[in-house]
Amino acid sequence: QVQLVESGGGLVQPGGSLRLSCTASGSIYSIDNMGWYRQGPGKQRELVATVTRGVTTHYADSVKGRFTISRDNTKNTVYLQMNSLKPEDTAVYYCNAEVKVAPPGSSTYYGSEYWGKGTLVTVSS
Repeated sequence: QVQLVESGGGLVQPGGSLRLSCTASGSIYSIDNMGWYRQGPGKQRELVATVTRGVTTHYADSVKGRFTISRDNTKNTVYLQMNSLKPEDTAVYYCNAEVKVAPPGSSTYYGSEYWGKGTLVTVSS
C-alpha cells in the first residue's frame, strides 16, 4: 500500500557529485524516520544516513562531511546529496521509510517499514 521510488543514480567521476531522491506514495498517514542504505559489490547492505521527521540526522562515519541527507515532509521525499564521491561509494542505494499506513476507509493506522528497489551509483573514471 506504500511505494518508495528512488531516482538520481548514475555514473560519475571520482570527486563528482550526485543527488538522490526518494518519494513515498500510497496510503500514508505519516512518515517517521527516512534513510538511505547501500550495498556495494560483494558487500552487505549498510546504513548511509537517516533523518527523523524532526530532521535530526545521523551519518555513517565513511560519508560524514561529504553526504547530506534532507527531507521534504510536504512531498514525502528524502534526498541524499553526495559530494566528493569516491570509487568505494559505488553501490546500489536503497531508500527506507518507517511509515504509518492508513488503509482506505479505515479510521486507524498501523506502522510498517518499506524499501525502495534501489538506484545504482557508480563512481569511476
